[in-house]
Amino acid sequence: MRELSLHIMDIVQNSIGASANFIEITVDENIIKDYLKIEIRDNGWGIKKEMLSQIKDPFITTRTSRRVGLGISLFEAACIRCEGYLNVESNIGVGTTLTAMMKYSHIDRAPIGSLQDTIISLLLYPNIDFLYKHIFNDRSFILDTREIRKILGNDLSDQEIIFWIRDYIIEGINDIKTNAL
Repeated sequence: MRELSLHIMDIVQNSIGASANFIEITVDENIIKDYLKIEIRDNGWGIKKEMLSQIKDPFITTRTSRRVGLGISLFEAACIRCEGYLNVESNIGVGTTLTAMMKYSHIDRAPIGSLQDTIISLLLYPNIDFLYKHIFNDRSFILDTREIRKILGNDLSDQEIIFWIRDYIIEGINDIKTNAL
């Protein structure tokens, strides 16, 4: 995948497929310590130990519609290519945490991509809450759909709300990056 935001979308879709109704997405960019960390945590079904030991194998998948599962193996390859790693931890009935770490300045690191569009696409899934946290050096931006729902109600699919959230994300990320340097 050409952008890391697409890897995030793929992993979150796995979480949704595992019946998660709360998903945390953290993107931690640290140019001072030269790392990029992406963490996705869900409260889905969890992954059985047998499957967890094979989860990075592209020829292993739980899907019946196809015989390959490239998402995690491609994400891991992107991390390793950038002097990093990908780790998946899971507990049945509790959920799963995926952690991707890579060298921020590595020449082969894919661009982060359009995180605001990824988050907006995810908001269209009904009855799922997201906590999106973006850290740049020591500054952070947080979007919590639970807080938005308290103010605006449960339906976040209205076009005006979507545009407002998208702009809010763009402004929030720009703010932490502009004032962190």
